Amino acid sequence: MVAVIHSGSSLREALNYNENKVKRGVAECIDAGYYVKEAGDLSYRDKFSRLKKLMDLNTRTKVNTLHISLNFAAEDKLDRASLKQITGVYLDKIGFASQPYLLYEHRDAGHQHVHILTTNIRADGKAINLHNIGKTRSEAARKEIESEFSLVRAEDHKRQVFELKPAVLSPLQYGRAETKQAIGNVLQTVIKDYHYASLAELNAVLAQYNIYADPGAEGSRVRQGAGLLFRVLDGNGQSVGVPIKASDFHFKPTLKSLQSRFLAGKITREKHAVRLKNTIDKAVSSANFGDLPALQETLKSEGVALVLRTSKTGLTYGLTYVDHRTKVVFNGSDLGKAYSAKAVQQALASQIMDSRQRMQHQSAALGTPTIGGQFSLPTLSGTAPEGKDEADNLLASLFNPETGEQGVPWQLRKPRRKRGR
Repeated sequence: MVAVIHSGSSLREALNYNENKVKRGVAECIDAGYYVKEAGDLSYRDKFSRLKKLMDLNTRTKVNTLHISLNFAAEDKLDRASLKQITGVYLDKIGFASQPYLLYEHRDAGHQHVHILTTNIRADGKAINLHNIGKTRSEAARKEIESEFSLVRAEDHKRQVFELKPAVLSPLQYGRAETKQAIGNVLQTVIKDYHYASLAELNAVLAQYNIYADPGAEGSRVRQGAGLLFRVLDGNGQSVGVPIKASDFHFKPTLKSLQSRFLAGKITREKHAVRLKNTIDKAVSSANFGDLPALQETLKSEGVALVLRTSKTGLTYGLTYVDHRTKVVFNGSDLGKAYSAKAVQQALASQIMDSRQRMQHQSAALGTPTIGGQFSLPTLSGTAPEGKDEADNLLASLFNPETGEQGVPWQLRKPRRKRGR
C-alpha cells in the first residue's frame, strides 16, 4: 500500500475534484464517516457544510484540508467493506480518530485506490499538527496495516503504477481520465522533487516525460491570470490534443503557485553545481566526437539529461542540464560561461581538431606505410622536384651506415682504457 498526502487550504477544490469524477462515472462516494446521513443520501451541500463548520471554529489555521489517496497493488483484491475498514484504521493511526471524512473509490487507473477528504480542525477548535505527518505517522501506519490486512508491501513489490512514466498519448485515448491521471502523477513528482529556478527549467524536466507547461500566448487570459496549460507531446516534441488547465488539478500547479518553488530551487541547487560541472567537464574532455547528440548519450549514462534549445532553423542557442541523481536543473549560462551552448560546441570542435593533429604528427614522425609495406616520408612542399630530392637525400642519410664515431655524442663515447706499464 502507498499513501499520498496533500494538505491545503481549499476544501471546495478538493471536494470538486472527487465529485467531478463521480459525475463522469469513474468514482463513487462509498463512505461518510461521522456524518448524520449515509454516503448515498448526502447532497453536495451536506458533504461540504459538515467539514466547513469545523474549519470555521479555527480561522487562524490556514492549512485546514487533508486529501489522502491510498493506493493498493493489483494483487490486493479488496471489497468495499475492506476499503472502509482499512480507511478507518489508517485515520485512527495517524491521529484523526473521530474526525468526519468522505471516502471515494476511484476507478480511473490501473490499480485500486481510494481518496479520503477530511479536515484537521477538531470539534473543540484545536488543529491537528500536520508537520511531517507522512514520515512520522503515515509511514508507520502503512506498515502496520500491510501486516494486519495481509497486503502487498510497498518495499517488496515494484509496481509499475507507482513508477514515474512518460505520459504516452494516442489520438483515440485523448480526453480520458487516464491521460489526466498520468499527467497529474508526473507533475506531483517533478514539481515536488526537482530543484529549478524558472518555468523553462521546469519544462526541461517535464520534457523527459512528454509534457510541456504552456504559460499561454502574450495577452491571453492564461498569461494574465498567471495560469498554465499542460500539453502532452508526441515523439517529435509536438503538442497533441487539447491541453489541460492547471486549475483542473486539485493541487493547482499554476505559474503563480510555482513562484515560491523557483526561489527555493535557485538556492537549493547551488550545493550540487560543482558535481554537475565535474560530470560535464569529464564528458567533454574525453569526447572523441564533435556533435551535441553524441554528448547527450555520454551524459545520459551519467544520469544527466542534456536538453537542447533550438531555433526554427535548427540552430542550437541554449543548453539545459537535468541531473536526475541530485534532482537539480541548470541552464548552461547559470553554471558558467564555459557551459553555454557556444562554449561547449567550441570545446567539442577543439577536441576533434586536437585529436586529428595528434594523429597527423604521429603519422609524420613514423612515416606513412605504402602498399608495398615500405615507409615513405611525407613532403612538406607538395610534389615539386626540389621537395622530392630533399626527401630522397633525407631517406638516404637515414639508411646509409656511418663509420667511426662521427654520429656519437661525446657524452656517450666509451672512455679509452689505459694500458698498464
